[in-house]
Amino acid sequence: MKYGEKEIREFDIEASEHYWPNKNEKNYTIDIELPEFMCLCPRSGYPDFATIKLQYVPNEKVIELKAIKLYINSFMYRHISHENSANEIYDTLYKNLQPKKMKIIADYNPRGNVHTVITVDSEDNK
Repeated sequence: MKYGEKEIREFDIEASEHYWPNKNEKNYTIDIELPEFMCLCPRSGYPDFATIKLQYVPNEKVIELKAIKLYINSFMYRHISHENSANEIYDTLYKNLQPKKMKIIADYNPRGNVHTVITVDSEDNK
């Protein structure tokens, strides 16, 4: 196994070192786009590809960019549905960041003439 594969497979998004203190008290928005998301279909095993868009207004913490990259890349070895992957990403990041607000958009590439976009937004979950 090459070093990058090992780092991705062993990555733990829950580790506190991946979250840094937010030194700014004002509200501001962080937009992160991850255009190379991949997971495996739980039924067929075929790869599914998506662009994940994360938008959040930080509270006390921000996420390190390398950490979000490794976390998103860790899905490439997992059999997980579109809905479950988007909700898991949201739940994990929301729990660890505790942002003022957050939105995840998982825009999946069409497969079999079906285009899926999953949006999970803290404004809808109050």
